[in-house]
Amino acid sequence: MTDQTLPHSQHKASDAELSVNASGNNLANSRKVFVKTYGCQMNVYDSQRMADSLAAEGYVTTDSADDADMVLINTCHIREKASEKLYSALGRLRNMKNKRQADGKDLIIGVAGCVAQAEGDEILRRSPTVDLVVGPQTYHRLPQALKQVREGRQVVDTEYAIEDKFEHLPVATREQVRKRGASAFLTVQEGCDKFCTFCVVPYTRGSEVSRSVAQIVSEATKLVQAGVRDLTLLGQNVNGWHGVGDDGREWGLGELLYHLAEIPGIARLRYTTSHPRDMDEMLIKAHGDLDILMPYLHLPVQSGSDRILKAMNRKHKGADYVQLIQRIRAVRPDLALSGDFIVGFPGETDEDFEDTMQLVRDVRYAQAYSFKYSPRPGTPGADLPDHVEESVKDERLQRLQALLSEQQYAFQDSLVGTEMDVLLEKPGRFEGQMIGRSPWLIPVIIDNEQGEVGDIIRVRVISTGTNSLMAEKLA
Repeated sequence: MTDQTLPHSQHKASDAELSVNASGNNLANSRKVFVKTYGCQMNVYDSQRMADSLAAEGYVTTDSADDADMVLINTCHIREKASEKLYSALGRLRNMKNKRQADGKDLIIGVAGCVAQAEGDEILRRSPTVDLVVGPQTYHRLPQALKQVREGRQVVDTEYAIEDKFEHLPVATREQVRKRGASAFLTVQEGCDKFCTFCVVPYTRGSEVSRSVAQIVSEATKLVQAGVRDLTLLGQNVNGWHGVGDDGREWGLGELLYHLAEIPGIARLRYTTSHPRDMDEMLIKAHGDLDILMPYLHLPVQSGSDRILKAMNRKHKGADYVQLIQRIRAVRPDLALSGDFIVGFPGETDEDFEDTMQLVRDVRYAQAYSFKYSPRPGTPGADLPDHVEESVKDERLQRLQALLSEQQYAFQDSLVGTEMDVLLEKPGRFEGQMIGRSPWLIPVIIDNEQGEVGDIIRVRVISTGTNSLMAEKLA
């Protein structure tokens, strides 16, 4: 951790805000923190753990920056213009902080996450009103950083921690977990050793690290005892998890899933995000054996062209991926597949793109995320020749997304008339509605008199919306 003694002065994924009262204390009598979260599910999990850590320091979370004593921006570096988005937000916070100081009050501004890791001191240089910068491997030291901020210092803590951060994070209380709902994330693995040429994760999250079975089971058990029914295991390369088990052996993700399925009260298990190279036989077998393991898999392929896959350093071929999906569907025929695609990678020709379109037709996706390639500074892809014109990227992306949307709607339409179990999660947008989670993660809208949050009910799908299902409860 470095600091300076100075005056006080963020895929497949969209922005989300953590707006849960982290401690259950009276907001009017506590210091308040607003946490803005950009990016993937792992960032949501990290934001929750930071909120837990701050709760131990007397902070409760609030859903507005206007009445916060501290604003923490948890950043993502995957999307294009991530830094610009951060500095735009910091500009607005600077004005808010100046106004507070004119009124004799203060506002602590913190930046966390992958942009914090990548830019470090540069954030303080460009935005001097920022008080602290913490990376994704050091946010467990947030209380110590806050202590230095209160002493009048600015803090940058982005050095990779030697200690296990999960051992130092406070355990969320049962009340904190309950306020977050019946579904929860649990990080089991961080970092990546694959070094895909388009990706910044190995540089911002570090090398692959797996939590032990004992740590994971302990956290999972506490979540389930607090009312969590649907648990998603997270990792940048989650099926590369290889933690030490209670027997001293190194386990794989499949063995972990069998073990977690035995926790009393757990109803559903999921995991994301995976790499095709790490789908081993036991993990595939788990999809066939465990009813508790939901029939939904996010398995990015990125391209259907072997030439582009090699340039991306993916180390698998399009045919390998298609055969892998066939093997998984052989044991779990109702599997719905999600994926990631990058169009316009340097050197991609019309023929390469057509290979991607053909792979999509062969595989059939229920959902997918697709993006134009945008170079990330420091990655090998940024230095490759033959970058594709933006207009060509645009045209290819529109064609790909049209095909993916057609497949998504076809999958949703295929569910009309079927019966399924739905986990009720929250009130709907309109009065009289409740929103549930299907086994395939599609939102399901039903009448709100059909159950309470956390209930799993049997329904029949009666129609589809753009990205949702409408259903009725079965008697």
